[in-house]
Formats: sequence, C-alpha cells, structure tokens
Amino acid sequence: MAKIKIVADSSAGLTETEIEKYGITIIPLSVMIDGTVYVERETITNDQFPDMMEKAHSLPKTSQPPIGKFTDAFDRLGEDGSEVLCVCMMESISGTVHAAEQAASLTKTNVKVVDCHTTDRAMAFQIIEAAKVIEEGGSMDDALAKMKEVYDHHKLYLAIDNLDNLVAGGRVSRFAGTLSNLLNIKVMLDVYGGQIHVAMKGRGIKAIHKEWDKILANMANGPKVKGIGLSHVKSDKEVDRLKAKLTELFPSIDITVRETVPVIATHTGLGACCLIYYTE
Repeated sequence: MAKIKIVADSSAGLTETEIEKYGITIIPLSVMIDGTVYVERETITNDQFPDMMEKAHSLPKTSQPPIGKFTDAFDRLGEDGSEVLCVCMMESISGTVHAAEQAASLTKTNVKVVDCHTTDRAMAFQIIEAAKVIEEGGSMDDALAKMKEVYDHHKLYLAIDNLDNLVAGGRVSRFAGTLSNLLNIKVMLDVYGGQIHVAMKGRGIKAIHKEWDKILANMANGPKVKGIGLSHVKSDKEVDRLKAKLTELFPSIDITVRETVPVIATHTGLGACCLIYYTE
C-alpha cells in the first residue's frame, strides 16, 4: 500500500517536535522588509520578525512560495510511490493554495491539495489529527474526513491591538483605522468559512478582557476541549494572563504558546493575541 506524506506551508502553527514526529515537509513563505527578502524558517525566525517589522520604514510585503518549491517537494516525496496530502492556509489571506494546485498539475505524484480554511495553530490541529489517522493506516479520504471534523469543531479568536497594519495592507479603510486608533478602539476578530470576521469592537483593553472572559466561559461550559494554542505578536503580557486562566480551567491540556509566523504578523501588527482551540 502506498504511503501518504504530508506537506504544509509555513503558516501552519506546528512545533518542531510535531514536524519531526510526523515527517511533515514544510514549504516556506517569504516576507520582504525594506527591500530585503527573508524566507520563513530559513533566513528569519518568528521571534526575530516583530522587532524587524517595528523598525521597518514601510509595511513588510509577504509572498507565497514559488510553484517550483512545491513541485520539487511533490516529486521527491512521490519517488517511492507515496501519495501527498498538501495542506495550505486559507485562500482569503494568501494565494499559496493556488501555487500548490499548479504544482500538483505538474508532478507525476498523486497530490491532494487542501485549503484548510484557516491558518496558524488551527491549521496545525487539522494536520496533526490527519497525521495520526495516516499513522494508523487510514486512507486519504479518512485523513480528509478527520480534518473536516477538526475544522467543524474549532474556534479561532484574534485580538488586534491597533489597526495600523490592517489599514496599510488595505484590509480596512484608512478612515476607519484612524478613527479607531483615536478612540482607542480594540477589535476582536474570528475566522470561519475561510474568512476573517469582526466579532467585537470596544474601547480600551477592558473591552477585550471582557470578551476574552466570555470566550473562556464558553470553552468551560461547552463540549470537551481537546487542544489549545496561543499565538501572538509581542503580546507576552496578554498571553501570560490568558494562559494562566486557561491552565486553571483545563489543567490536563498542554497549551502551545508561540510567536506567530511573519506572514501572519504582517497582517495583524504588533500586540496581536490569538486563541485557538478545538473540541470533541
């Protein structure tokens, strides 16, 4: 029986231990800062990027991996007859999935490209559960069904400290961004259906804390939580506060905390804090 190998773009919030354990191939995205191109995981780290972005003269520009990167990986992984499951971040924030689809049409390897309709640790949860299915001898259809199950039972909430990067990137109007910053408006976003939505707007950090408390209460009183992740962009204080509350509520769950990848941090800006979890 042919094996199934997993490929994912670098926005997936996987730990190095998970990547090694499940033999996942990572295809890096890149970011350009003041004319210099940096490749995620190769020439820039998640921890290095926020300071570099803060000092940059203009908003960094992100770009999807070259088609050739995917093609080379697909060719190599399929040399022994293996199939490839390629998981990509949601189309609404990157064209990576289309680069992978084009590469899949150029390789002799049997490749299934999936838009996971999310990113970061929410993407990782899907990949890890699919990897477990494959490890136990499951088929491609079995792995895809498990990914959909995880997606259907996950939540991703993102608190934005200011709208500067979203404005500069054209994702909100300059007028709205300026007005919000003047009024100290904080925004809570959530991601579903492959799109970013505004869940709440309020004045000051207290409004965000109140919203986080509602979210944590829903977690505590809802279906059994199976995994939790916290991703951020230089928001250590807020992350520590949330992790303490989450650890009290879910003492048996190992919470993955990480500085998010450059391509996401470019859009969210400094101070962003994201909670991702999935349930039974």
